Amino acid sequence: MTSFARILGVIALLLLCGVPAGAQMRGHGGPVRALAVTADGRLAISGGFDQSAIVWAIETGAALGVLRFHDGAVNAVAALPDGRFATASEDGRIALWRLGRAEPERVLEGHTGPIVALAVSPDGLSLASASWDGTARIWPLAGGDSRLLDPHRGPVNAVAFLPSGAPVTAGADGAVRLWAAEGASQVLATAPTGLNAVAVAPDGEVAVAGADAILRVVRADGTVRIAAELGPNPVIALALSPDGARVAAATAGGTIAVVDRATGRVQLRLVGPGLPVWSLAWRPDGAELLTGGGDRLVRRWDARSGEPIGALIMRRPADPLASRQGSRGAEVFGACVACHTLTPDEGVRAGPTLAGLFGRRIASVPGYRYSDSLKRMDLVWTPETVSRLFEIGPARYTPGTKMPEQTIGSEADRAALIEFLERATAPR
Repeated sequence: MTSFARILGVIALLLLCGVPAGAQMRGHGGPVRALAVTADGRLAISGGFDQSAIVWAIETGAALGVLRFHDGAVNAVAALPDGRFATASEDGRIALWRLGRAEPERVLEGHTGPIVALAVSPDGLSLASASWDGTARIWPLAGGDSRLLDPHRGPVNAVAFLPSGAPVTAGADGAVRLWAAEGASQVLATAPTGLNAVAVAPDGEVAVAGADAILRVVRADGTVRIAAELGPNPVIALALSPDGARVAAATAGGTIAVVDRATGRVQLRLVGPGLPVWSLAWRPDGAELLTGGGDRLVRRWDARSGEPIGALIMRRPADPLASRQGSRGAEVFGACVACHTLTPDEGVRAGPTLAGLFGRRIASVPGYRYSDSLKRMDLVWTPETVSRLFEIGPARYTPGTKMPEQTIGSEADRAALIEFLERATAPR
């Protein structure tokens, strides 16, 4: 019996045993960054900031497998027509998986920066990837070299395919580009701010959205037919219903707007616990929407009524900074909580735990995957070295890090952060 057949057998057994439908799928140790659903609607795959991907039986909420390979957050996933799954990460690699196997069947390498989006071609023969290295690539799933799509000015945040098979990309430069077979591109449309997401309808219209919280629906000739304001928070994910009639848009504020593509009117607003919603996926019949977000859950929603499927748990994850409200250092650290925990029992996120940080050698937390360059560094974390990290930036101070580039220009803010970390990460 094949691995795929065994998995389907497990699903059937769970259904026959009368396990109740899962409104939430729990398993990730950090925000759920990516979602995809198989063509038959029975399985979902999610990617998380905790560096793992999980395969789920949607009806039961059961986790059928946890896929661990990447050295960074799993930012994008895709369900392939032949039953495989693809995962892509901030480590710049794409892994192709067979259900039931603990290791990837194949690894695709070529990007030099984090990969943040994947798309499968209409014929199912190619996989497209978008990266913060400023490029996109088209990978033949049967094997062979990838095709490079370049030149966006800055990170490429989204990729999709037109019904014809032509790739479409969108990025931080606000441009929507169409790519011809020979590699040339044309700018279809531009936005005044960076674009985070793109989706293509069956008739070839392109939906894009980003930092200005406006959903734009663009015709093939570049005309913006609809500009629907969904603010106030940036849109960070889009998904078109299988029939192309509705666009689901997820925001950094935690709401999901379901928009009628013909008119641009918001039909439904789905409201969760107030944390960013990073990912969206429709089930094939268009009756149900899956979402993943900062609460570390995959949630199920009735796409006709906007009601949650099953009991909706609105509780937010425990706030590790709640007891330190009013502390300037805690406020500065607030930008770090998505990737780092302060105590060893809080679970794995995109970055290693900071528990016991000071006096610890770099790249030494057990069980965390570090780059080889970090492992070779002779550095111990002290108040001085942590301050220097944020003064000049991780890329310069710790080359080879997966940490997003960020600096703290204010000496007072750096000092407040150090004071906070000395108290919050000390062994108890």
